[in-house]
Amino acid sequence: MPELRDIYPLYLNNKAAQPNTDLEVTDKFTGEVAFRTALATPDVIEEAIAGAVRATEPMARLASYEKQDVLMHCVARFRERFDELAYALCVEAGKPIKDAEGEVSRLIDTFRIGAEEAVRNYGEVQPLDISPRAKGYMGMWKRVPIGPCSFISPFNFPLNLAAHKIAPAIAMGCPFVMKPASLTPLGAIIMGEVLAECDVLPEGAFSILPASRDGADLFTTDDRLKLLSFTGSPGVGWALKAKAGKKKVVLELGGNAAVIVDKDADLDHALERIIFGAFYQSGQSCIGVQRIIIHEDIYDTFKDMLVAKTATLVAGDPKDRDTFIGPMISVKEATRLKGWIDDAVSQGAHLLCGGECDGAMLQATLLEGVPRNCDANTEEAFGPLANLSRFSDFGEALEQVNDSKFGLQAGIFTRDIHQVLDAWDVLDVGGVVVNDVSSYRVDNMPYGGVKDSGLGREGIRFAMEDMSEIRNLVIRRV
Repeated sequence: MPELRDIYPLYLNNKAAQPNTDLEVTDKFTGEVAFRTALATPDVIEEAIAGAVRATEPMARLASYEKQDVLMHCVARFRERFDELAYALCVEAGKPIKDAEGEVSRLIDTFRIGAEEAVRNYGEVQPLDISPRAKGYMGMWKRVPIGPCSFISPFNFPLNLAAHKIAPAIAMGCPFVMKPASLTPLGAIIMGEVLAECDVLPEGAFSILPASRDGADLFTTDDRLKLLSFTGSPGVGWALKAKAGKKKVVLELGGNAAVIVDKDADLDHALERIIFGAFYQSGQSCIGVQRIIIHEDIYDTFKDMLVAKTATLVAGDPKDRDTFIGPMISVKEATRLKGWIDDAVSQGAHLLCGGECDGAMLQATLLEGVPRNCDANTEEAFGPLANLSRFSDFGEALEQVNDSKFGLQAGIFTRDIHQVLDAWDVLDVGGVVVNDVSSYRVDNMPYGGVKDSGLGREGIRFAMEDMSEIRNLVIRRV
């Protein structure tokens, strides 16, 4: 395994800085301190925002090929540091090594897509002569960078969800300040280390600042920042939006995603994908499968398949290549979800398998008959828990999916194209995935939710639209 350093800096206005070593980051499996990083104080955050403001004009002037070169440099360096990045995820996030390697691959994909989009910032020529008064006029518009951006990223995908903010910002020409999750800051710090190798970036183009939760207010309220992009819990996200003032806000929040398994589905395929969608990285994904809605004709058969497969999942040290279920991010979070499971059972739910907790390790758990008002059904579990229910009519299944305050993504296993199109029309979610799970994402697609699941869309091109303004030009030919 690669070795991690004992101490890591923050990155302030493109440069490494070590004002302190106040942030202890633990190995999420052992609970021991793995390394320490600098923790940004209010004066450091203020200096970073001021630097981003100074960098606004020079960032906007960067040529498309220069921005592309920066992003391709990152791609090359991430490939060289692949094993280090994956191991860092194992340690700081408790992510099983195979999942960690998958996330590093997606990090590379995301920056590569950003490099491609950096030279595709197109505008449009628009005819204006729609009436006699506009004869002889023509119009055209282009997208220009919105200005300094503020990014707050979560603990569950410390690399790729940070990349979905950093890569489009560079591609668009926006300076930024980023607060990575204090539980998992190392991935973003390494990205800062790689970006610092790019001399073409003007001073203040980026700052990577681990900070306390209180520090998030400074990333939110300052009017010099023109956009806030937050990924994390709904409660925090909506509270930050309320404080954000006039700036544009993009929120990628939580969900309790559902999948429908119709009677004509390929059950072996559905089993493999649903087990993955529900339990990969211990279920700590906002689009992880939490509700499994199964046609009554196949319910008993598929339930037995799910229970049998879940019982075979290997739990343990995420550094072991055989491990599928690693620790949750903290003992506190595992204890919370264990309480939700016990509460559901006390109200009449049937525990099919799992349900036991040892420190941060919570067993992969399946429930059925969860009362509608239980937290295990209505809230975001964000852990290795999935609930089974049945349906007889496809329209009823769609209603079950929509019976949620969240609306991020949904999955449907069916061979009926008419039902696919009905679901696409009816489901109040940001994305419908057919013959795969709600947790499937490709990094160039528009990704985001509705209702309590957020505002706006990620995916490089779509994030670049949020990080830009349209500037119009009208010409009168005389």
